Amino acid sequence: MDEVFRALADANRRRLLDRLNERSGQSLRELCAGLEMTRQAVSKHLAVLEGASLVVTVRHGREKLHYLNPVPLHEIADRWVGQYERSRMAALSGLKRSLEGTAMSKPAYVYTIYIDTTAEKLWAGLTDPEFLKQYHGGWAPSSDWTVGSKVLWPVEDGGEPQDLGQVVTEAQPGKRLAYTWHTLQPMHQEMFGLSDAEFAEAAEERSKVTFDIEPAEEPGLGMKLTITHDGFTSAESKMLEGVSGGWTMMMSQLKTILEKA
Repeated sequence: MDEVFRALADANRRRLLDRLNERSGQSLRELCAGLEMTRQAVSKHLAVLEGASLVVTVRHGREKLHYLNPVPLHEIADRWVGQYERSRMAALSGLKRSLEGTAMSKPAYVYTIYIDTTAEKLWAGLTDPEFLKQYHGGWAPSSDWTVGSKVLWPVEDGGEPQDLGQVVTEAQPGKRLAYTWHTLQPMHQEMFGLSDAEFAEAAEERSKVTFDIEPAEEPGLGMKLTITHDGFTSAESKMLEGVSGGWTMMMSQLKTILEKA
């Protein structure tokens, strides 16, 4: 937490966070544009922000893209803000929709969280039904989590699980898990206020979520979990809007579950 306060103490670093808050997923070149700082100075400030986990980077081709990570700020708020403010702060901690006005060939949503656990337990947290139910509101997906296997969802009447077209694309226990995401379902049409034509177009979008597990950069922080959810057709994607807040809250719950286990 000390690293976060030190990172925020500099006005230039706060300015960089503001720019990422406006549009996450920017390259160093994009972040330097319009600033009265050298490229080297911006790079140094970004390194401090990354060291404090306020910024997460992802390689995309030859570029390194920078994403705002609100988790440390949320943890600070959660520590000192009263219970009556928690829900509002949780909503504010969700990543803003990224890549506005730019090509959606970049990862659209990236989120990193540090969990004091082992790689094996974290993998179980992502695949074991008993763990999944605890932070999916009882509606946990099921699969044998091997490449090519389907990811199924339960139904209200307790019948056969639904096949929404989700398939596991990568599975390295303790390291990496990826699977295609479901499309918008009929219940989402009313939720997002979409016309029939808008819903028909939006329902064709098929995105993918990837979980990367690795040891934290510093001893004592446990494991680093990075979620990348991409494949959205535009910055206005309703699915992107939904998963951005959803993953943030669910991974915070998973952290609590695993660290109490």
